[in-house]
Amino acid sequence: MSDYDLYYWPLPFRGQFIRAILAYAGKSWTEHDADENAALLERDPAEQPIAFMGPPLLIDGETRCAISQMAAIALYLGERLDLLPDTAEGRALTAKVVNDANDVIDELTRNGGTSMWTPSAWEAFVPRLRKWMRIFDAVGARHGLSADRGFLLGTPAPGVADIVTATLWSTMADRLPTIATLGAETTPTIWGLTRRIQALPALDALKRKSFADYGDAYCGGDIERSLRTVAG
Repeated sequence: MSDYDLYYWPLPFRGQFIRAILAYAGKSWTEHDADENAALLERDPAEQPIAFMGPPLLIDGETRCAISQMAAIALYLGERLDLLPDTAEGRALTAKVVNDANDVIDELTRNGGTSMWTPSAWEAFVPRLRKWMRIFDAVGARHGLSADRGFLLGTPAPGVADIVTATLWSTMADRLPTIATLGAETTPTIWGLTRRIQALPALDALKRKSFADYGDAYCGGDIERSLRTVAG
């Protein structure tokens, strides 16, 4: 029996943050397929494990607690798996980092594909994407992070903020070469953190498994096709 049940589509994207936290902590989980996701979404909210509009959804095998929304799941796991800082400030900063990551992928996919990328739209967006990268860099700089040592919030070991940051940038950079180039140029410190976290055996194994399971897919659909025309 797995430690957790994860409902998400067969893609990395938003679900990858949750997979990465579980993998780092050495926890097992059962991935539910697209048909199971669709069946759960069709239920009336009162009949769902937790009322929700879309995955990810996580069910804790021990407590049977069901949580939806990527940021809420990440923070829940941080509490359960002892991956949050000890201070109120550190926990608030972790929440900020997780929500920033969620905002970045929302912007990268134009709010879930409400419009498609064009070369001119992408050119106008690049300065904003660079600013997002510098925001993560500035958070780390205030806590002593450098390209080859330290963690985002100055903790003695990686926590949710580090795992989410590394997953955010590595997942898109591994699939969208233009973003890899932008990141290395703009924030070598965050790129150094990303490389170090992703080199951890559990996360390296997850990366390999994700490519085996999903190929080079990122977010799927028409929005991914348009994104690849400008950043692929």
